[in-house]
Amino acid sequence: MRKPVSACLLLTASLLAASPAWGQIYKCVNEDNHPTYTNVPVDKKCVKMQIESDAPPSTATTTVRTRGAAATPTPVDFPRVSADTQKARDNDRRAILNQELSAELQSLNAARAKLAAEEKTRAGNEKNAQKREDRLQPFREEVASRERNIEAINKELANLR
Repeated sequence: MRKPVSACLLLTASLLAASPAWGQIYKCVNEDNHPTYTNVPVDKKCVKMQIESDAPPSTATTTVRTRGAAATPTPVDFPRVSADTQKARDNDRRAILNQELSAELQSLNAARAKLAAEEKTRAGNEKNAQKREDRLQPFREEVASRERNIEAINKELANLR
């Protein structure tokens, strides 16, 4: 399992590290009229392809955005929201997020209680530990899902402060 994964990672890294090549392209046609494209002419039957530009393609530049900075400036005639209106919207959003957080906390407590109850019981057909783990897995996934939801809501609330 590790060899295919490491091979894929190595291949991906080498492809990302390779610089883009820019050269001439030739179209060569064999006796059966099958075209082959190459960067080196194989014989005199190869025809140099016309490329739109001899300049190499531009490389993508990454732009560093600061938090809250727009990719393009806001137009002058763009409608603005007053500070009071924005504050009211933020307060509404905060209240909604707090309600969601409360509901998720209740759901998390219920999911944990269900998991604890299921861990205490043992079904008759669970003589091997894997069967028990398979039965408990959905309950553990529910608890983990609720914990992730709470973490996401807390992140959103932190962004509002």
